[in-house]
Amino acid sequence: MGTKPTKIALLLSAFFSVVSVNAMAADSAATSSSSSAISMDETLVVIGRNAAKPLNIAANVNVIDAADIQMSGATNLTDLLRGQSGIQVSDNNSGTVFSMRGFSASQAANNTLILVDGRRLNNIDIAAPSIESIPINLIERVEILSGSAGVLYGDQAVGGVINIITKAPTETSGGIQVSGGSFDTYEAKGDISGAINNAWRYFLAASYNKSDNYRDNNDNDTSSILGRIQYQTDVEDFFVEVNYFDNDRQVPGALTLAQYEANPRQVAPFSEGEFTHEMTTALRSGYQYQLNNIWALSADLTYSDTLITSLLYGSEGRIERDLLSFSPKATANYHLDHGDLNLVTGIDVSTGEADFDTASIQRNNKQTQRSAYVQASVPITKTLSYVVGGRYSEVTDDLYDQLLYPNRIEIDNDAHALEFGVNYRPSSEHRFYVRANDNFRFAKVDEQAYTPLTTQGLDPQTGRSYEAGWDYTTTTQTLKINAYQLELEDEIVYEGGRTDGPYGGGANVNADKSRRFGISTAYDVQLSTNWLLGASYDYIDAEFTQGENDGKALSWVAKHSGKAYMSYDISAHWQAFVEGVYTGERYMEGDNSNTGDKLDSYVLTNLALNYSYVGWNASLRVDNLLDEDYVGTGYYSAYGSGYYSGTGRSIRLTAGYRF
Repeated sequence: MGTKPTKIALLLSAFFSVVSVNAMAADSAATSSSSSAISMDETLVVIGRNAAKPLNIAANVNVIDAADIQMSGATNLTDLLRGQSGIQVSDNNSGTVFSMRGFSASQAANNTLILVDGRRLNNIDIAAPSIESIPINLIERVEILSGSAGVLYGDQAVGGVINIITKAPTETSGGIQVSGGSFDTYEAKGDISGAINNAWRYFLAASYNKSDNYRDNNDNDTSSILGRIQYQTDVEDFFVEVNYFDNDRQVPGALTLAQYEANPRQVAPFSEGEFTHEMTTALRSGYQYQLNNIWALSADLTYSDTLITSLLYGSEGRIERDLLSFSPKATANYHLDHGDLNLVTGIDVSTGEADFDTASIQRNNKQTQRSAYVQASVPITKTLSYVVGGRYSEVTDDLYDQLLYPNRIEIDNDAHALEFGVNYRPSSEHRFYVRANDNFRFAKVDEQAYTPLTTQGLDPQTGRSYEAGWDYTTTTQTLKINAYQLELEDEIVYEGGRTDGPYGGGANVNADKSRRFGISTAYDVQLSTNWLLGASYDYIDAEFTQGENDGKALSWVAKHSGKAYMSYDISAHWQAFVEGVYTGERYMEGDNSNTGDKLDSYVLTNLALNYSYVGWNASLRVDNLLDEDYVGTGYYSAYGSGYYSGTGRSIRLTAGYRF
């Protein structure tokens, strides 16, 4: 935003980091024991870049651990994350996206960064990440960082980061799980792990899901397989893994309002027989070497290749995309008399290509990104620390489009991000923090090739996030309060009401300035050994602050949302769970002039009954218990809006055994 001190971002951060490291390390021996005055049993989180404890991070961090997953009885990641504080879920009956900090459904896929073990799941094009590729039985925990994280992650870490940590068993074990329920849903999952010798281990997992789903012409046939080999000693950690994901799903299309009100389960008149079929292979390798008790070096290499065939709008289509990324980094942990000093620095390099071959589009786009970053968390006293960092990124787009760029064109852009935060822990119960973090997003390859005819390339979207928070934690209760403001410039959006697009209609543009202000609260209390209660509430005031829509609310952002839940341990083996998830009224996606009526608010009530005995486990989960009708995703148009129905009451029975 404003000036562009591209090199200052790194030099300033490096200066503070190095000065702090040298000065403080000179005053304290690097021993393995921590001398911090605060001693708590905290959950260790990675947040993709470096090990840290959530209460020692100047940010709003929430962790869903294995116990939370089991308690919820959720059968997929979407149901698990729905209603989590600060997350709004959108579903167009072909996949879900998670919005954080007030973004619409179409923007959320590009402004919420999804990671799997620190690896980006977001695509090089605007397609939403394939959340279905991660079976819930493989998830160890989910780390949710609400707010911008432009320094650590760069591109797309605008509204927040969701890092999904998969299981990495260290002993011989395995499990099998079967499930069935509403809409002729059947699912089977299994995994096995073991030790080859003292250093080498293996892990294999597979899943299969078949369902008719809620709407007509919405059948899916989904499978995945994962294989991993890992070598680990006291100083080295090396792994290679391969993952294959296959998702063949019918597409029911958007309904008119009259059709939705008459029968929300019906297929759109011209969508009968339409489908998308995604096949993705991902290869990943990582290596870490502990140089000494302070410094560690590591590198991560990932390659993914995707083929999507489809029949949409009456025409066959084919999309191929691939992405190669390399991320080496160095981390340091200095144990000082008044706390730990943590440093992480590295580079991120990626290159990808997307090839579109449809009835109306012939397009080939390549994108290369190069970034360097550094971040340091520095203790000032035993209770006070600060974090400072910077990132500089460059991107090159090589574009071909039969209409806009028939002779190809190369577009170069750059962006930077700075970060500063303060974390204060006066006692083991209280934590206060303030934080300012820049963010940015580069246009996706297909966004760059679908602009107004007079526009040659989109500028990077840039912004800055300010936030402050207070956490109160005891052995029986937790209270979290967070307030933030997110300001964006040149926000990359699709405007469907335009007439100067490549085909005479809508186009991707850099929008006017916008501002999002919000408050997040969450409270959990253990009333007794058997009773656990909790509630959360989120308020978001998102509006344009410039241009013809100045003062108008951003579309598809619910100003009010929240959740309340209760868990009761009936006995040593039985446990009951119930939750209510509220989503307030909001304007249809794309109605940035606030012309149409708002969609009604709704509450989804979910219930689970769980059983466990030794290695056996079973769960009965009922989603949308009261069979509430609601719009999962809706797109505004002056010529007639499109409605995608939310899923009605769904019952799933799951049983499994682990050994």
